[in-house]
Amino acid sequence: MARTLNPAAHTVRREAFIDAAQRLMQAKGFDQVSIQDLLDELDASRGAFYHYFDSKQALLQAMLDRIIDTAMLVVYPVVEDPGLTAIQKLERVFSTIGRWKTERKSLMLAILQVWMSDDNAIVREQLRRLSVTRLSPVLIPIVEQGIAEGTFDTTSPAETARVLIQMLLGLQEGATELFIARQAGTVSLEVVERTFKGYTEAFERILGVPRGSINLLDEVTFHEWFG
Repeated sequence: MARTLNPAAHTVRREAFIDAAQRLMQAKGFDQVSIQDLLDELDASRGAFYHYFDSKQALLQAMLDRIIDTAMLVVYPVVEDPGLTAIQKLERVFSTIGRWKTERKSLMLAILQVWMSDDNAIVREQLRRLSVTRLSPVLIPIVEQGIAEGTFDTTSPAETARVLIQMLLGLQEGATELFIARQAGTVSLEVVERTFKGYTEAFERILGVPRGSINLLDEVTFHEWFG
């Protein structure tokens, strides 16, 4: 008789592997974590691991997927808040994500090491695509609201949101490089501030709002990472 899969039990066990991978990644770095480390952590068999994941990279992808999904949950209330203007929502989405990352700084630093590894180029590209998918339902309604308010001067909410997301990904990669440079003492705080200001002005031009209308720089988060 064929074995019947219990979906709930399957999900719980799969999540246990992801939890263990995340703990070990923060403790020793993902590249240093072996599948055997995971098996020892969970007292599991190698067959159990491959029942849920094709490879260590597949586990990494699952872990990053879950982190992104969790981060998105904290911004949906901002998008749905009827008391906020489109610009206020845009600013709070960025500040909320920034503070969420800051509260999990050790995890973000562990992910940073994974992100910079040449061995994870495919994962980086998959993560970029996933980010576009997850951020589109967040930014499109904000752009639509801004158009309805007469604040944003654009006629294509979906396409505009996609451009903003691509710029956000570019800013994220630039911020990563600047963070590393700041740690090495090779770049000044003024250069970092100028970079964020340049992206903010580009956002303003794309949305058709006057310069100085949008502030994407949360001071608390900024100084936590770069100050």
